Amino acid sequence: MDYKDTLLMPKTAFPMRGNLPNKEPDMQKEWEDEHLYEKQLDRTKDRPLFVLHDGPPYANGDIHIGHAENKILKDMIVRFKSMSGYQAPYVPGWDTHGLPIEQALTKKGVKRKSLSIAEFRKLCEEYALEQIDRQRTQFKRLGVRGDWDHPYVTLHKDYEAEQIKVFGEMAKKGYIYKDKKTVYWSPSSESALAEAEIEYQDKRSPSIYVAFNVKDGKGVLAGDEAFVIWTTTPWTIPANMAIAVNPAFEYSVVDVNQKRYIVASELLEGLKSTLNWEGAQVLKTVKGRDLEFVVASHPFYDRDSLVILGDHVTLEAGTGCVHTAPGHGEDDYYVGKKYNLEVLCPVDEKGVLTAEAPGFEGLFYDAANKPITEKLEEVGALLKLDFFTHSYPHDWRTKKPIIFRATEQWFASIKDFRSDILEAIKHVKWVPNWGETRLHNMVRDREDWCISRQRVWGVPIPVFYGEDGEPIITDETIQHISDLFREHGSNIWFEREAQDLLPDGFTSEHSPNGIFTKETDIMDVWFDSGSSHQAVLEQREDLRRPADLYLEGSDQYRGWFNSSLSTSVAVTGKAPYKGVLSHGFVLDGKGHKMSKSLGNVIDPTKVMKQLGADIIRLWVSSVDYTADARVSQDILKQVAEVYRKIRNTLRFLLGNLHGFDPAKHFVKPEARSELDRYMTVKLNRLISKVMQAYNDYQFLSVYNAIHNYCTIELSAFYMDIAKDTLYVDPENSHSRRSIQSVLYQHVTALTKMLTPIIPHTTEEVWQYIPGEKAEYVQLTDMPEEEVIQNGEVLVEKWDQLMAVRDDVLKALETARNEKIIGKSLEAAIVLYPTKANREKLESVEQLNKFFIVSQASIAGEINEAPADAQTYRETAVIVKAAEGEKCERCWVVSTDVGTDSDHPTLCASCAETVKNHYA
Repeated sequence: MDYKDTLLMPKTAFPMRGNLPNKEPDMQKEWEDEHLYEKQLDRTKDRPLFVLHDGPPYANGDIHIGHAENKILKDMIVRFKSMSGYQAPYVPGWDTHGLPIEQALTKKGVKRKSLSIAEFRKLCEEYALEQIDRQRTQFKRLGVRGDWDHPYVTLHKDYEAEQIKVFGEMAKKGYIYKDKKTVYWSPSSESALAEAEIEYQDKRSPSIYVAFNVKDGKGVLAGDEAFVIWTTTPWTIPANMAIAVNPAFEYSVVDVNQKRYIVASELLEGLKSTLNWEGAQVLKTVKGRDLEFVVASHPFYDRDSLVILGDHVTLEAGTGCVHTAPGHGEDDYYVGKKYNLEVLCPVDEKGVLTAEAPGFEGLFYDAANKPITEKLEEVGALLKLDFFTHSYPHDWRTKKPIIFRATEQWFASIKDFRSDILEAIKHVKWVPNWGETRLHNMVRDREDWCISRQRVWGVPIPVFYGEDGEPIITDETIQHISDLFREHGSNIWFEREAQDLLPDGFTSEHSPNGIFTKETDIMDVWFDSGSSHQAVLEQREDLRRPADLYLEGSDQYRGWFNSSLSTSVAVTGKAPYKGVLSHGFVLDGKGHKMSKSLGNVIDPTKVMKQLGADIIRLWVSSVDYTADARVSQDILKQVAEVYRKIRNTLRFLLGNLHGFDPAKHFVKPEARSELDRYMTVKLNRLISKVMQAYNDYQFLSVYNAIHNYCTIELSAFYMDIAKDTLYVDPENSHSRRSIQSVLYQHVTALTKMLTPIIPHTTEEVWQYIPGEKAEYVQLTDMPEEEVIQNGEVLVEKWDQLMAVRDDVLKALETARNEKIIGKSLEAAIVLYPTKANREKLESVEQLNKFFIVSQASIAGEINEAPADAQTYRETAVIVKAAEGEKCERCWVVSTDVGTDSDHPTLCASCAETVKNHYA
């Protein structure tokens, strides 16, 4: 007889290989066909609402691995919340306006100037919607569940209508105004930029020291001196209007080869070396405040350069005398206003010098540096020219340098309600907690937000102008424009004349003849997305303001977190979110930024074709997302190996549930063996730990807890011990059904707990779990802890027994190396435990099964162990070959093999089981 047929070996149709790239698309189609998103909302309709508000990715190009991390993190949270007592809708969104789409069309050959603005905007809209469809398909392929058929899109009519209302409400409160100011200007984008659109890169710049001759010393100076300034932007010299000095500093008049120069006294020593001022002598010193209103001459124009006072002047670099061009610097602009200086800006929107810079007209600003420096040398004003590399602001979209340029722009006055924003920040939960400090500092130092852009693809600034040039923003005009946009979309602003956009019969004191014009600038795209709390949270019935959570990359402290907070506090007085969670960037395996030129980009679409979405999702859970996360092919292979171990654990659990019907065979915890109850308590502790980690958004802790539990508690311990009973004992024996009950609880709980992370795999597992259950695991709730009587005492005892087992396993390994035994079932062990351990060991049923040996006995205590025993901390162990013969069926060596004549190769227990099996 072949006794293998009498063993109850694992049996399951659940495949060993995941084959995720092929299975996942079919599963996703089924979920969509079955409307699982809607079903989970219906299932949880009476529960408290949890709103995670999606920050809109930009609708341009395929998704990258950073997008994948972001969307998967959101999906894990939403899935968990929907399985843990909440209704958790997820409405995805897209940001669709702005320069990149304009540029994309230009690259595709669209001739912008041959089209009307309205025609060009139509092409922009079509392109954006195509990109949304493309990205939506890729996000759905990641297994992200949400209302994909009804996303929010910033170009939608209803969205634009609500954005107009946000603008109008801010204007009504006096927060919106127009002024000529120095702003970040991108010649490559031909538009003003907000601070959030600036990034810093290294740039090589000229460094020049220039002498400005004194024209009128005002009785403080003799008149034959020259102020020395230092600048890294020679192209701004034509716009010079003044020289700023700090009123608190001391300045020295220095004689150098019979020429007299004025510099800050504290910087003189360094300047002597820099400017080769050998033999320089200080003739006199004067306080900065006494130099106010001294007049110097522009180096090459017939224009005065007034000496003014400014606290922004420092001693960190330069000369202590600051070249001041109000048209090209923020500090220069504000200090210039105090002195009524002209805001001269001789540079156009393309960065080209105009006729207001005679001699340099038509030159691109960067190209003008050389001829301007040569002119300074020609007139004897250039003291030194050098070059250096420094961090300089760049346009974050075009990656090209920006300039500071004074233009007429629309601003939101953050300073007018800054204290309200700072107060709102205090009432938000920040993860990580340094996010609070970061945003607080940004708001604290912010004066105004430049919200106008000189582009066409965006939401128009809804302002009319009267004949006197005054802007017109009223409740009536705002409501009318909002209604028009809701019906026709914002393109109507460019399709109609101003008069046709105004309410019927509209009159204004600013236009006695009824002639109006309209603003041509559009709003900053951050104003677009920053209005989503009004356009989405407040307008959709399935959402609410404030949201429970905003979750984006850490760059959004200066972006969406910031603009949303500003507009929300301006309109409602409160933050749009209760909590903010941020994640870092994704780097390659060596910690480098990914770039196509370096060839280190990980494309999530390719990974899904090779390994599957669940591998990417498992990787996301395996990293500390609050910091920068590394990913590479090798890292993904390591994650795939962890996935394989988890899958094999689940497969083992399923395989040993063959023939188990929980309705008939489930053994309640109180009727289980101590070991089985111990594992039930351990499972409960795992559930508690995982639930806490999920609630804290600590997905790495979830990953580690489940991975370690599968590897250590299950594979290396319980499943190893349980095999003998599961395979060998009679099918319906109490001991076997007890273990199966434990396995059933484990596979059910693990499947639920893993569902937010690897939903494709857990749905597959779910179909193989026996018994009556929900159709889909994602339509269930997370497992709950059971109260196990004397659970703490049980754990304390069996944790100690585990420590003894560790010592025994070491002894068995040593015996194996010494060729005393082969497999552990060939061994007999004699234990000499401590007194405390002896009592615990004596209570263990079938001690040999606990240690997976054929024979086990307890002798004296550890201090009585013979010399040949291996002594460890918990016990001393003697390992020897087991006496008797090996049972052909269970492989245990025992002295009762052959006692049954019908089955001479079996032990008595197996012989009885076989007889019953064939009875």
